[in-house]
Amino acid sequence: MAELLQWLPWLMFSLIAISFLDLLLHARRNLPPGPRPLPVIGSLHLLGNQPHRSLACLSKVHGPLMSLRLGAVTTVVVSSPKVAREFLQKHDAAFASRSAPNAAINHAKNAIAWLPNAPRWRTLQKIMSTELFAPRRLDALQHIRREKVQELVDHISKVASKGAAVELGFVTFTTMLNLLWRTIFTKDLAELDGHGESSREFHELVLEIMEAAGSPNLSDFFPALAAADLQDRRRLVDKLFARLHRVFDVEIEQRLRDRSSGQPEKNDSLTCC
Repeated sequence: MAELLQWLPWLMFSLIAISFLDLLLHARRNLPPGPRPLPVIGSLHLLGNQPHRSLACLSKVHGPLMSLRLGAVTTVVVSSPKVAREFLQKHDAAFASRSAPNAAINHAKNAIAWLPNAPRWRTLQKIMSTELFAPRRLDALQHIRREKVQELVDHISKVASKGAAVELGFVTFTTMLNLLWRTIFTKDLAELDGHGESSREFHELVLEIMEAAGSPNLSDFFPALAAADLQDRRRLVDKLFARLHRVFDVEIEQRLRDRSSGQPEKNDSLTCC
């Protein structure tokens, strides 16, 4: 620890020197207009606790296409339909790649939402288009979607008739979860009334993953520090995903046992894949 404290002033000096040098280079880049960044932190101080509102206010000053220096990362912000159309329609191939948050980096290689436009992404996209979301599959499972929506309407009507409050976020999440689970595994996972342990547990698990992966992380703003995982976000997300995967593993292992015992195949996504 004493040796670390001895090197700390030199480390801070190096970071500040590198930051100043980068700011000088930043000024010469052909980037859209934006607020002048501060050393080290860039424009992080301008985001506040409601970044979407802060970015909207900044766009009124710097225009619908602006650049922000967030820590050591340069970000281009689009805030008008016209400019967004240029990016997402006319030049979609060039801007199709996405950067995954460092907290979820160990799982991004298997997530089509974060994979770059490369062979693996195209392979997964083809599987989804031909097997999971093909018109014939969607038509065959139409009755499940109707059933789940009707269950949601009936549940809300039942609770409302008693004069009780409806936890709309939870029942909507549970409906979507059961819809996916029925499509993949031919059965429901959770209950709309929330009495089953799996209902609340799965809901809380998904919320924890979203919060851990979406919270501000030093590793995203300062990639040089990513390996240290100073806020333990990556380790936390890994643990949460491990819990999530165990739920899926139970279902997959049961399906493999059913196949080994000679049970007939079910008409779901797990069978078709």
